[in-house]
Amino acid sequence: MGSRQTRRIFFRELYHQLGVIWPILSGVLVVMVGCGLLIGQIEGWRVIDTLYFTFVTGLTIGYGDLAPGHSSSRILAIVIGFAGIVLTGLVAAVSVQALRATAIDRTE
Repeated sequence: MGSRQTRRIFFRELYHQLGVIWPILSGVLVVMVGCGLLIGQIEGWRVIDTLYFTFVTGLTIGYGDLAPGHSSSRILAIVIGFAGIVLTGLVAAVSVQALRATAIDRTE
């Protein structure tokens, strides 16, 4: 079996697995963006800065160029961080499951 067919099997399985967890994945994204928009409202940030902060925090990169100053904003930032960890874990689990299915299809 060639690499092209292996890649095709992987992406088919990845698409299938994402379809299975889409409700959870979209819920986590809604929580992240919702908390981020609340932080932006509290801190008086522009929407683009708010979304930037949300995903930099959620992906646990944390550049530090935007930092919440209010206590409630900081608590919401912690929620974004935990949601980002869940998001990363979901994507990793789906990828591993797609790789496992690809390996099983290759051996058959």
